[in-house]
Amino acid sequence: MESFKLKASLILVAILLFADCLNVEGQICRPSGTIRGKNPPPGKCNQDNDSDCCKEGQLYTKYKCSPPVSSHTKAYLTLNGFEKKEDGGAPSECDNHYHSDDTPVVALSTGWYNKGSRCLNNITITANGRSVVAMVVDECDSTMGCDSDHDYQPPCRNNIVDASRAVWKALGVPHGQWGGLDITWTDA
Repeated sequence: MESFKLKASLILVAILLFADCLNVEGQICRPSGTIRGKNPPPGKCNQDNDSDCCKEGQLYTKYKCSPPVSSHTKAYLTLNGFEKKEDGGAPSECDNHYHSDDTPVVALSTGWYNKGSRCLNNITITANGRSVVAMVVDECDSTMGCDSDHDYQPPCRNNIVDASRAVWKALGVPHGQWGGLDITWTDA
């Protein structure tokens, strides 16, 4: 009888561990906290490309993770300037350079950026019946914001592909509709 209980217990533990492993892959990324906004100093928040500025006292959600990457990862495409003095702020994290907005480049939310593991690698973005290959050059920080390092903008959401004008053009999105678009992407 003791042998049966031991075997049953081991089988139950094995099933629970297996179920937990399946759950890890399909986990939903949950917020990791909030940042309390503060008003930027006058003239310090660059609102190019319809970027938002932090507002005093408002709470902004932050994330350390992003949804799992698949062959068709759902994301939200936003518009970013990668040239000097644009809303992207500082030089790109991957190579410490600015990039022409006429080059298809992107910044990924913190979880997808994955501590730089996708730096200078290409991803394929699909939307509007078209696809474009773009190089990852930066992080769209989902863990920090509302400070000078982040151009006084809130943290990025956890599902953002922040793209240059070249990406928007290649996807055939009319200029008046640039700024936000549901897309899918995958590593190229």
